[in-house]
Amino acid sequence: MLDVLLHTETLPRRDGVVVPWPEWVPAPVRTAFGFTPWRHQADAATAAWQGTHTVVATGTGSGKSLAYQLPALSRLLTDEKATVLYISPTKALAADQLRTLKDLALPGLYPATFDGDTSREEREWVRRHARVVLTNPDMLHHGILPGHASWSRFLRGLTYVVVDECHAYRGLFGSHVAHILRRLRRIAARYRATPCFVLASATAGDPAGSGERLTGLPMTAFTDDASPRGPVTFKLWEPPLITPDGPRRSALTDTATLLADSVARGVRTLAFVRSRKGAELVATMARHNLDVAAPGLGSRVAAYRAGYLREDRRALEQDLLDGTLLGLASTNALELGVDLTGLDAVVMSGYPGTLASMWQQAGRAGRAGRAATCVLVARDDPLDTYLVHHPEALFGRPVEATVFDPANPHVLAPQLCCAAADLPLTPADLPLFPPGTEAVLDALVAAGMLRKRPAGWYWTERDRPDVDIRGAGGGPIAVVESATGRLLGTVDTGSAHHQVHTGAVYLHQGVTYVVDELDLSDNSALVHAEDPDWSTHPRDVTSMVILSVRESRTAGPITLSLGEVEVTNQVVSYQRRRLVSGEVIDTVPLDLPERILRTVAVWWTIDPDALDDLGIPEIEWPGALHAAEHAAIGLLPLVATCDRWDIGGLSTAVHADTGLPTIFVYDGHPGGAGFAERAYQTAATWLSATHEAIRSCRCESGCPSCVQSPKCGNGNNPLNKPEAARLLSLVLSHLSPTASPPAAPPSPRPPAATALPVTA
Repeated sequence: MLDVLLHTETLPRRDGVVVPWPEWVPAPVRTAFGFTPWRHQADAATAAWQGTHTVVATGTGSGKSLAYQLPALSRLLTDEKATVLYISPTKALAADQLRTLKDLALPGLYPATFDGDTSREEREWVRRHARVVLTNPDMLHHGILPGHASWSRFLRGLTYVVVDECHAYRGLFGSHVAHILRRLRRIAARYRATPCFVLASATAGDPAGSGERLTGLPMTAFTDDASPRGPVTFKLWEPPLITPDGPRRSALTDTATLLADSVARGVRTLAFVRSRKGAELVATMARHNLDVAAPGLGSRVAAYRAGYLREDRRALEQDLLDGTLLGLASTNALELGVDLTGLDAVVMSGYPGTLASMWQQAGRAGRAGRAATCVLVARDDPLDTYLVHHPEALFGRPVEATVFDPANPHVLAPQLCCAAADLPLTPADLPLFPPGTEAVLDALVAAGMLRKRPAGWYWTERDRPDVDIRGAGGGPIAVVESATGRLLGTVDTGSAHHQVHTGAVYLHQGVTYVVDELDLSDNSALVHAEDPDWSTHPRDVTSMVILSVRESRTAGPITLSLGEVEVTNQVVSYQRRRLVSGEVIDTVPLDLPERILRTVAVWWTIDPDALDDLGIPEIEWPGALHAAEHAAIGLLPLVATCDRWDIGGLSTAVHADTGLPTIFVYDGHPGGAGFAERAYQTAATWLSATHEAIRSCRCESGCPSCVQSPKCGNGNNPLNKPEAARLLSLVLSHLSPTASPPAAPPSPRPPAATALPVTA
């Protein structure tokens, strides 16, 4: 136990600060809630009631909902024409809010959800009668704004727009949502409504600044949490090494064991797992462990993830709430504010990528002032290893600011087309959008996508622009059982080549399937049930071209740059490996199309003479660069609100455009998501942590805890851990925020004919 439990942090009990009801709150609202508010709830609600655009950013379970419910409900009761729009990132959260509103039993609210699960008949009723509409950014983008004429009654009365869990809007998705909210403001103004925006967020860095970038409006932040909190015991757990030089026992295995132990003791527990497949595996292993100890007890555990059908998700939520289930293995689909009253413990299988997410997940247990236990089980991953050995990085620093970039041209251009399709754009609309919008409009006119007239810019097509705000590059892939035609679930297009390629192993609700065929033209993957003794691991190849350099600074032999790149990636084969031993059975070729991504990258080059002076043999340069690249990708979430699956990398001893040894780390989304910019700004901090993670790892030649990557397209070959540590030491000895003034961007060098690149 002592070998795996590295640190215990005890967060003390906190008493709440209660204040009287604000005078403006009507008596029926006070009676419906039946309690008096905490100070931060009353302060934020009063600001919103007075028309101040507000963001409340306090801890999980602190009652942020009341901060927007009080002004919204009070307005609805005092103005019979008033309406309220509630926006959440998940359907589950909207369904939870709907239950709350119905339980209040206040007259005349007529609350209703409007999302992809709403039937055609229900949608018509919502447009005609609902006064509180609960939706998500996807439906606002695809359904409400394009059909705003049929929503005229609702939009004329729009008084409050609530944006819940706004810290979830990051990266490319956050950039799209920022424009969707600006489009909403345009359309509301068309119907002479100027709603007050109220945002709710988990504790986050710079909530006012993030809220302003999201809405385009000045925001007042309330961050002083006055709610009570029970004591929290937070444990950092590192699975043991299987062999002296690694790898470690799987975090999934230890998570399943902890989940089963908790359920066996009657402790209601939620286990968060990073992937859909992982959630299924944890639930399956926990059920097996429980049934071995007490036959039938395994039925008290289930998996929960996106991709399940609506009725399955609602049934699982209800079973957890009423105690039918004692344990649930979930993806982050249950991370956000669904009120899971009664949970005692949370187990996280791996660091969730950001401190905001970690505290959000931990806050699922111990609500209403009860004591709680949270265990973070480290994956065999550089960032996880670093954090469990450096607890001050978790408990001693503020939560990150949300990273997204509304000026991303790959987001701005299509959103401007959507705005023009909603309602022709006029010069008066330009201040709503980022600087440089008029130049983007001119480019869209030149491309024939918009038509410019004296009154403004018009969309030229009969059909609306087809814009995917989640960045998946198309509709979801339906996973269908070949023999029956039964729809099992969905996989987003961006993951399909890796997750459901022909021959891939696919897990669904504890049942193992093998993919018969991935049909990209039909957006479907046909599967059959099978229980193989092997797993599948895709292999890919990547190449990169530098398109432009935004910024660059040189420090001795090191040059750090930020700019636009074009990444070409293709999944070319997959390995089958034995489940128990990890032995490679064979490599099967695949015929999948290339995927081309224009995005933003940070990269650094190293003068070959410096590597020679350091004594690193030229034959070891690819392994040293590759190992440093892997570790840098793994540690970037320490400084940016991303995880390693949001980013990619490439390293080569001689890159065609730089002519030098080069390491790239790039955003895995079209046009970038802000992560590379953050990496460039904090390069010294980021790479210092990367160097420390490699240097302090106890393995000799490299393991998943330091330089091996689960997503490496080259099978983690070549890797040279010792030389990577020396290489990063060289970089850090020169690279610092004050190393030198920014240098002029270097001209791309002629293509080199040697040294193949390696990719993460």
